[in-house]
Formats: sequence, C-alpha cells, structure tokens
Amino acid sequence: MSSPSRIVIASRASRLAMWQAEHVQARLATLHPGAEVVILGMTTQGDQILDRPLAEIGGKGLFIKELEVAMQEGRADLAVHSMKDVPMEMPEGYILPVISARENPRDAFVANRYADLDELPAGAVVGTSSLRREALLRAKYPQLQIKSLRGNLDTRLKKLDEGQYDAIILAAAGLIRLGLMARIRTVLTPEQSLPAPGQGALGIEVLAGRADAEAWVAPLNDPETAHCVKAERAFSRALGGSCQVPLGGYAMLENGQLWLRGFVATPDGKQMVSGERRGNPADDEALGRQLADELRSRGAEAILAQLAACK
Repeated sequence: MSSPSRIVIASRASRLAMWQAEHVQARLATLHPGAEVVILGMTTQGDQILDRPLAEIGGKGLFIKELEVAMQEGRADLAVHSMKDVPMEMPEGYILPVISARENPRDAFVANRYADLDELPAGAVVGTSSLRREALLRAKYPQLQIKSLRGNLDTRLKKLDEGQYDAIILAAAGLIRLGLMARIRTVLTPEQSLPAPGQGALGIEVLAGRADAEAWVAPLNDPETAHCVKAERAFSRALGGSCQVPLGGYAMLENGQLWLRGFVATPDGKQMVSGERRGNPADDEALGRQLADELRSRGAEAILAQLAACK
C-alpha cells in the first residue's frame, strides 16, 4: 500500500483531547515521514452542554458523533478518543483498529487542603462526573456530599480552586498527560476506586471501509493494552454498560494471565456486586462476558432492572 501524502486527525478541541491528537500526530509523522499530518479540532455536543450530568443528556457518544461525521464526509481520515469516552457499542460503519499503550488507568484524588479521602470531614463536597465514582464514594464514604462536576480538565480544576468543591476525583491519565501531576494528592488504588473500562488508553477510530487508513495507524496498536481494554469493554457491554450504569471494569496482565475485575452498583452505592476472572489474554472478550454472566447470577440482574426502571 502506498504511503499517504496527507492524514487528517479529527479531535475534540479541549486541551487534553488536543494533547492526545498531537501525540498521535507525532507518532504518525514518524511512521510516514513524507506525509502532512494535520489535526481538525472540533467542539462536540458533549463539550457544549455542561449544566447537566452526562447520563442525563445522551451519554458518552456525544463526545464523538461530530468526529464520526467528519470522517463520513471525508474531512478527516481518523479520530482519536479517550477509550473511556467511546460507547461500548460501536456505530455501524466504524471500527477501532488501534488501542495504544496505556497511561496510568487509576483515579486521582485532587484537593488543596486534604491529602486523601480519609482526611475529608463529614459534609465535605466531592465533585465527580461519573456515576461509577459516585456509587463507590457513597458506598465507602456516606458522610460526604457528592456533587456533579462537568467541564474540561482545566474547568474542573478551576471550580476546585474557587472553593466550589473540597475535593474532586479525576482520571490520573489526563493530569499526567498535561503535566499536572503536582495537582494529584493521592492516586487511588483499584481497591479504593476501580477504574472505568478503557480508562487511560487512547483509541483510534476509522471508517470500516478505509483499509488504507487502517494500515496507516496499525503500528500504533499495543497488544497488551488492547487485550485488557477489550476484556473491560466486553464486560461492560454484556451488562448494558453506559454512563447511566455505575460500573467499573479493570484488567491487567499478571504472570502471563489476564486478570479482570469488575462491579456494578446502584448510584447510591447501597447495592453492589463485584467479582474477578483470570484467563488467557487471547480470550479477552470471552473473559469479559463470563464475568458479566457471573455478576448477573449473583445479583447484578436485579440492579440493572432497577436502573432500567429509573430511566
């Protein structure tokens, strides 16, 4: 296949999204030294509607729809996403040929006056945009006030600094990528806050018929990360995972085995079912489905039925 003369990357226009797109841009420029690699920055619906929780306005797909339209219309060849923002069911006609090497996938505790969650006094206000984090916090720290926190990374940090929140929980990966590690007081362990499926990993999306674009980006795929993220996404997909379902899923490779942990809960954290599975990394999606089936048999089915009734 001939080398490309020009590659256009569609990206959200937020600072973190642009960092991610520029990271892929630099790697593609190295892979294809004769090509002009440019970024098409776009403001998505998910970036524009900031006064309501994501679960109320249509979910994570709001962050990628405009990028997919740009590819469909021929204005872009590929799109770069945070994998935790990619819906579990890919829309027809689009594929994810690349999941690149993962940054730290854990959640970060960010505060100006407190070192960790255990230091927060009763009634302290904690901000998060995630039902997953909300359920975990309500289960383990019922004395805290949990409030919705929307906006890009800089906006969220500004709200913390203005005193609207005593602490906020963010993905560590975004802070690390933007050189804001000093804002992290504590990186939460998976036992404290099990990450979201795909957290910390970047995905590259292309049109299903674009074999040329698929070949251009193929060397950026990281097999280890891809196995983990595929297991996490299969687990979430089998439970109807979306931003309306408080759900965590995190896989890692340990001693040659894929170790997947997952949970599903009610938003108040009062009901929660969790479990884990180990197996061959090549069986990534099967392991995800098996863990979901196990959780369904142990009470997740009733939790999902409650969540469906609340929509």
